[in-house]
Amino acid sequence: MRPLTLAAAAALCLSPLAVRAADAKAGTVITWYGHAAFTVKTPGGTVLAIDPFFANPKSPDKAAGETLPKVDYVLVTHGHGDHVGDAVAIGKRTGAKLISNFDLCKALAAGGYPEAQAGGATCGNIGGSIQAGDATVIMVPEVHSSGIDVEKNGGNPMGFVIKVKGGPTIYHTGDTDVTMDMKLIPERHGAVDVMLACIGGHFTMDPKGAALAAGYVKAKTVVPMHFQTFPLIPGTPEELKAALPRGTRMQVLEPGKATAF
Repeated sequence: MRPLTLAAAAALCLSPLAVRAADAKAGTVITWYGHAAFTVKTPGGTVLAIDPFFANPKSPDKAAGETLPKVDYVLVTHGHGDHVGDAVAIGKRTGAKLISNFDLCKALAAGGYPEAQAGGATCGNIGGSIQAGDATVIMVPEVHSSGIDVEKNGGNPMGFVIKVKGGPTIYHTGDTDVTMDMKLIPERHGAVDVMLACIGGHFTMDPKGAALAAGYVKAKTVVPMHFQTFPLIPGTPEELKAALPRGTRMQVLEPGKATAF
């Protein structure tokens, strides 16, 4: 796992041909924007935005939802505002299709997400899989809540296992505690290369819980997220690292900095 070189980063700002060449060299590129917000760019150029709360206090680019040049799919784990974030605005501006649970898709469509981009082809439920360009997005259990407001049903919260063609298997946990269901992830979908794991505590598992979860999914690398954005989620990467199983590495991403995996 390596940060983009200066040359590769510069190439991303050039022509479409240069972008494709840089992507091929960089592999799968993950950018963390603080909290649970990420973008994933696959070797084939598919761009996924996950839980796009780009205006969170830890984000260095609070306008990313208005400026990202390309988003093909928006993935939302559950209906809380700190995860839905800029989903509707991104969908309207970029034409990105929405991937989430069926009820949350309906609720977000009622809130302005273009209905043609939030239909049954990309909205499902736990156990389902969606083809998203050169990635397969698999919906897996998350133990949390999901309500948007008193009038809208946010459905069942979910995590995402993202199997990138020619790249890593990525697991975004969403907001969850560690569960025994996590042991089924490597059994059904193979070992996890990169686990994007909530560690803050209070609303989710804490660092020790996340370390246990990493062992359950056989994660090779754990990227901590959803910590210290607000005072009530105080978990630290240092606590996570101390608790991780032998052989599992931790990589702390710098918000806003693209990293190739």
